[in-house]
Parts: sequence; C-alpha cells; structure tokens
Amino acid sequence: DETSVMQAVASLQSGSEHPLARAALAAAKERGVAVIAPDAVRAVPGRGSEGEVGARSYLIGSLRWMEELGVRMGMLATRAQELQAQGFTVSAVAERTTEGLTLKAIMAFGDEPKPGAREALEALRVRGIRTVMISGDNRGAAEAMARRLGLRPEEGEVMAEVLPGDKASLVAGLKDGGHTVAMVGDGVNDAPALAAADVGLAMGNGTDVAMHAAGITLMRGDLSLVAAALDISDRTVAKIRQNLFWAFFYNVAGIPLAALGYLSPVVAGAAMAMSSVSVVTNALLLKRWRPGR
Repeated sequence: DETSVMQAVASLQSGSEHPLARAALAAAKERGVAVIAPDAVRAVPGRGSEGEVGARSYLIGSLRWMEELGVRMGMLATRAQELQAQGFTVSAVAERTTEGLTLKAIMAFGDEPKPGAREALEALRVRGIRTVMISGDNRGAAEAMARRLGLRPEEGEVMAEVLPGDKASLVAGLKDGGHTVAMVGDGVNDAPALAAADVGLAMGNGTDVAMHAAGITLMRGDLSLVAAALDISDRTVAKIRQNLFWAFFYNVAGIPLAALGYLSPVVAGAAMAMSSVSVVTNALLLKRWRPGR
C-alpha cells in the first residue's frame, strides 16, 4: 500500500541531501508517515540507493537502473512513459526478496525552476555566453525544464540522462571544441566537472566537495550571481590594464625627460607619487560596482 511504500522511501532517503530525497521526505511528512532509521544504506552513483527498512530490503532509483537489474515494470511501464512525456522525473521502488526484485511503485517528481533562473540565463545570453544544461534526468523532463528556462533543446542546449562520471567528459569535450567553459554546480556529482572546466563556480549553499573543486564560490544559491561574478571579473581585468597603462605612462614620459635634464628631482618624485595615487584611485573605483549595473 502507499503508506508502507512511502515509509520505506522516506526512511531510506532520510540521510540524503539529494533534492529528490528531500522531496520524498517532505511528502512523507505531509502524510504523517513515520520515518524509521534504515540499515546498510548504499548509494549507487547516477542510479539510486538501496538499504534495509525494518526487516525488508528496498532499492530506489532511476528506471534505467531498474532495467539494468532486470526489474519488470509490468503495467506501470506505460504510466511511467506518460509521466516522463509530461516532463516528470520518474523513479522506481523495488523490494529485494528471496525470489528476486519486485517492483513496488513508481514516483513522479516535478521540478520547479529557482526564482530568477530564467532572467539569470537571459543575462548570460546578453553577454554573448551560450548556456548548456547538463542533467541526469530523462530527456523529456530535462527538455521540459529547459524550455521553461528559455533554453533551446533543438540547438543542443540540453544534455540529458548524463551519469555523474560523464559530466566531466562532456565539459572536456566542449573545451576540445574550442570553447572556454565555465561550469556551475552545487552537488558532489558536479565536483569532477567543476574541476575540469576552465572556471568552476560552486553555489554557496552546495556541498563542501563542490566548493573545494571550484575556483569560485558564490555566496548564495542565486543564479544571477553567475553573471555578476563574470561582470566583476571583466571589470577587474579592465582596471588592471588601465593601471598598467598609467604606471608605464608616467615612467615612459618621465625617464627621457629626467635623462635629458628637463625634469628636476622634486618634480620626478611628485610624478612617481601621482602615479601611485592614480593607480590606487582607479582601483578603488571598483567599490562603486553593483550587480546589474
């Protein structure tokens, strides 16, 4: 029955920080289903997890994993396809018994984009940056979410059904194609891709592993900060170039004049001081920077 399956799912996922696990726990709480401490829990990267709840052994994971394990979907196969076509992420629950694996239920998860995500991606597009979404979800769910965010799946802006270990390979492939790649992620599975990118940006509310692998950590889980980080980086590089110009300008102008005797030591000393003042003042103008300005 639904209550026992929900209890098994919530109990098995109680120690996970994965978004789908948190959704399952929230659904169990809404229904007043008690959570039991699980035993022998094991995560299978890119597929799901398994463990024991009470005296029974369960597996929770993707339909691909169930197919690999030979779990028969039966009458739920058609329903699962319908849900995927509607843009849902579908997971399956199976029980391991002495007779093998038996399908107990399927679960459909619907993603909601983060507030401001579409506007954040549009800001990147305005800057001439192409955005590609890499997702482990089924293609139907990934493309449905991509369209809500303003991405164009038909132009290759969605990579779906990607296993965690393959994300870094996809990033490397984009780099081999001549692109400069900035990877944005927040999970353990994103860490290799963050390290493989030219620039890795970790969300501040993500995992410690992702933050250690990335070169930049955003202070909040706000996608608009990605464009802001790129903007302040561009402005910082511009200030460095301007400061190098002023530093060289004073020296290029002053050294020949001093060598020819047209520049007194007092004026030369004042010029060197002005050089430092110009550089520091120009750099301090960055304090006036605000995101989106």
